[in-house]
Amino acid sequence: MGKPIPEGTRKGWSAPVKLALFQELVELNQAFDRVLQGLERMERVRLFQHDIVRYARAEVESARVDANREFFDKFDQIVERDARWAYQFQRDYDRKSEDVEDLYLEIKEREEGRKKKGLPPRLAILPNWVRHDEEQYDEERARKRKRRTTQKKRRRHSRPLNPPPTGVASTPDGELER
Repeated sequence: MGKPIPEGTRKGWSAPVKLALFQELVELNQAFDRVLQGLERMERVRLFQHDIVRYARAEVESARVDANREFFDKFDQIVERDARWAYQFQRDYDRKSEDVEDLYLEIKEREEGRKKKGLPPRLAILPNWVRHDEEQYDEERARKRKRRTTQKKRRRHSRPLNPPPTGVASTPDGELER
């Protein structure tokens, strides 16, 4: 009938491939139509047995129905796979581009709406909340922790663990003995 069907590009089929599949199906249905028209002409000639020609027409029509049904069942699977891919892509993209502050503003608007309706709040919204406060606090704690550990390391390295013997010892009264 037509040209060979090109390979798909993504996990599903690309748009040109789907179009080519539809064109193939149209050509197949046109071929079935031509066969059916030929059988109808044969039926009118009365040279052939009427029942046999009608049976052949029914067989051709059944073959067309089966081919179309098979095509649309497979095509439905392709479309569903593409729809899942598109939904997943959009959801992932939305999650990546979502801003925490937008979520905060959306919640704040909803809570204000609840307040206008006289409904109790579902959340406590912190006044003057800034997202970067928490990040600054975490960064400051990390700097202080790092400073403390470096100071401890310096103290350990600056004084020896076991001082060298000097020949001088202290007595319980605090006096030095030689």
